[in-house]
Amino acid sequence: MLIKVYGSAVFGVEATNITVEVNVDSGIGYHLVGLPDNAIKESSFRIQAALKNIGLKFPGKKITVNMAPADLRKEGSAYDLTLALGILTASSQIKAPNIDEYIIMGELSLDGGLQPIKGALPIAIKAKEDGFKGFILPKQNAKEAAIVDGLEVYGVENITEVINFFDKGKTLEPTILNTREEFYKNLEHPKFDFSEVKGQESIKRCMEIAAAGGHNIIMIGPPGSGKTMLAKRLPSILPPMTLQEALETTKIHSVVGGVKENTGLMANRPFRSPHHTISDVALVGGGAYPQPGEISLSHNGVLFLDELPEFKRSVLEVMRQPLEDREVTISRAKFTVTYPSSFMLVASMNPSPGGYFNDPDAPVTSSPSEMQRYLSKISGPLLDRIDIHIEVTPMPFDKLSEERRGESSAEIRERVTKAREKQAERFKDIDYIHYNAQMDVKQIRKFCELDEASKTLLKTAMEKLNLSARAYDRILKVSRTIADLENEDNISNAHISEAIQYRSLDRDGWLG
Repeated sequence: MLIKVYGSAVFGVEATNITVEVNVDSGIGYHLVGLPDNAIKESSFRIQAALKNIGLKFPGKKITVNMAPADLRKEGSAYDLTLALGILTASSQIKAPNIDEYIIMGELSLDGGLQPIKGALPIAIKAKEDGFKGFILPKQNAKEAAIVDGLEVYGVENITEVINFFDKGKTLEPTILNTREEFYKNLEHPKFDFSEVKGQESIKRCMEIAAAGGHNIIMIGPPGSGKTMLAKRLPSILPPMTLQEALETTKIHSVVGGVKENTGLMANRPFRSPHHTISDVALVGGGAYPQPGEISLSHNGVLFLDELPEFKRSVLEVMRQPLEDREVTISRAKFTVTYPSSFMLVASMNPSPGGYFNDPDAPVTSSPSEMQRYLSKISGPLLDRIDIHIEVTPMPFDKLSEERRGESSAEIRERVTKAREKQAERFKDIDYIHYNAQMDVKQIRKFCELDEASKTLLKTAMEKLNLSARAYDRILKVSRTIADLENEDNISNAHISEAIQYRSLDRDGWLG
């Protein structure tokens, strides 16, 4: 008897539906075809034990299973439930006349229980697109899949519930989620707050500008000056995610199994802080079966690279194109996947190998050649793509011992959100641009017009600091954001002056 059951495979952040054809015939043997990986090949042992432990049997006949399209590589253990249901139906142990109306996915335990799967959200989106009535999956992933409206989502704890649903007509409780309500309920305040930071007013101002325009930022300062502490608090002043951003972010984290169990949409912006020993592939994404890297997992959030010169140069160089294009494309012989990577890069570094620079009282000093070797790990083209460079100085004792609390993240976030709303209005007719940092040359020329005094000031700075054309664009973008924070329609001399100050690494004495 031939039966067709439906599962799904995830490539990139999109799903493709898989038809699992099970044929039970006279003879002996178990043949699994259609480019399955080892995890799927091992499924027969899990299915056999699970069926025995719930009082059913694995048929001792010739079983042929084809996973179509047969030329597409399938991977992972999430097809266990699909295969088990197909085998039971094809061997007439259960009746399931409407099994072809559902996508069925889940990893089986030996006792018949179900383990969570990866990619539940993209699979649910594809199931709805292709007109399936419902999606049966492990209970831990049900909320994630229920984000999709117009699709019946059934979270189950074991295979027995699924068998009773098809064979005996027992009802399953659908998971219903009010996406909008759930999303706003979870817009909680992050655990770190700017009110805990003593002093550092100029750096807080920098952070506010970076958050308001989505600008990349690098902080340079000696050990213990507060670089990491400030970076961790940046997500607390970013505007809340929109529903669309939350959906995009959840989709990427769903693919790698990064969505917490029993949660729906991710409401808080991601903050990723990889160690400096990270490889190129782990940062950008890829592998034999391509997976999103750290830059995609920080999409719509913050990627923090602590001790930037300690990262391998090759790792930093692969970030150049994603920083510019806000997406990364991974190509293989048979297919190409594109992951979104619109993130804010926040980097920190010591000014020298010993951590101190031009400080006569420093406990450790570095020779000019050591300094040059250390700083040369960061290429000029990468620094060009970072809009704001700022020096962080250590706090004196009287500032550290102050009782007065600083301005809270909520107050700063309010100003940032207003500036973002101004930008959203400005770019409402351009689909791919939402904030100032995303502007290309065409938009810069249109929205960053300067008066004569500002042009003269910028020309002098360009010549003195020997700035590149890209650095020129960065200064204009940052000055546009400063003007937005002050609710000004036009960029003035003061805005340009402040933006030029945030190019520390372009000055003499840093990178030569």
